Amino acid sequence: MKSIEKLMRKMEPTHDSKWAKFHPVWDALYTFAFTPGETTKKGAHIRDGIDLKRTMFTVIIALIPCLLFGIYNTGHFHYVALGTAGDYLDLFGAKAIYGLSKVLPIVIVSYAVGLGVEFIFCIRNKHAIQEGFLVTGMLIPLIVPADIPLWMVAVATIFAVVLGKEVFGGTGMNIVNIALTARAFLFFGYPTMMSGDKVWMSGLSEVPTATLQANHVTGATQLGELASFTGPQDDWVHQGGITAFENIWPIWDSFVGMIPGSVGETSVIAILIGAAILLYTGIGSWKIMTSFVLGGLAVGYLANAFGTEANPYLLVDPINHLVIGGFAFGAVFMITDPVSAAQTSTGKYIYGFFGGALSITIRVFNGAFPEGVMMAILFMNVMAPLIDHYVIQSNIKRRLKRLKKTA
Repeated sequence: MKSIEKLMRKMEPTHDSKWAKFHPVWDALYTFAFTPGETTKKGAHIRDGIDLKRTMFTVIIALIPCLLFGIYNTGHFHYVALGTAGDYLDLFGAKAIYGLSKVLPIVIVSYAVGLGVEFIFCIRNKHAIQEGFLVTGMLIPLIVPADIPLWMVAVATIFAVVLGKEVFGGTGMNIVNIALTARAFLFFGYPTMMSGDKVWMSGLSEVPTATLQANHVTGATQLGELASFTGPQDDWVHQGGITAFENIWPIWDSFVGMIPGSVGETSVIAILIGAAILLYTGIGSWKIMTSFVLGGLAVGYLANAFGTEANPYLLVDPINHLVIGGFAFGAVFMITDPVSAAQTSTGKYIYGFFGGALSITIRVFNGAFPEGVMMAILFMNVMAPLIDHYVIQSNIKRRLKRLKKTA
């Protein structure tokens, strides 16, 4: 390790060499590999050796369970579309290899394009490489369908990094989550590749319709399947109502992740493993995660209390709301983004609660857009500074009143 460090030191571009403008690139690689290597020994504020790069790397580790499960799940539902899947663990190797062939290129394109944009800006502005894209580069592949064209991933990544972050000043200055900005760009720019029944099983569009009908494959997610129960009340009752939906999509399957969907959003178990890592290391905010879930449950129970059979989304079990769609992934990895989230302690509770509540509100009242997590979190990103402002002003007023009483 020492010899590698010495070699990298020798390769450091000096300020008077022709390679001087590439010093930020060298600095990013060197500091990621070798610093910080010590802790503070004295002083008022004792800190450990963690820095932003290692914080981002910890989040990537927390995302690995979602990535690995997503790779296998992609392969499984490809074979479901072909009618040869068998039980979930049948053809394990073939499913894993197929999933890897689909997901790995998305990861490579996301990182290559995103870091390429980062390098261009750091060289142009003569500053060190910023670490924020280390996590964003992994998040983007996990929140898109496995069959998304790679050029779309590249365009969305460029859009998100440039207009979502760099124009605001880079890492730490963005006002919205960068990965969700990329997803929003894809959703509104190329809706046929981000919604509908043909995008959630890899290779589904290439399978003949007759084969799909013979294998009873629709390609719909739970939220998409639920839409088929909408319509006149007589039709809804005739089809079996919410009971029929719960029989088609058992909550256990949703919890484990044996369902079609975006690459990394299906398995709540994998997401909870990531949450445990983030909470144990102190990187994730339990206040935001908890309040997000409570907000979702609150709206879910209200919907159950006042819902009618005219809208099946209102009758979904509130617990089921937590494990279908992107709610769980959003609660752990999206709403908790430390840059775009609320910063005050009280503000985190408010921010998380309304994020979860708005997610389910959009889901149950907008049948054309039942996956409301993305829009809810982006909206709360924009509202976070306002929430913090009023929390701080409230604290100031309360302390001034306390001061006047003691004067």
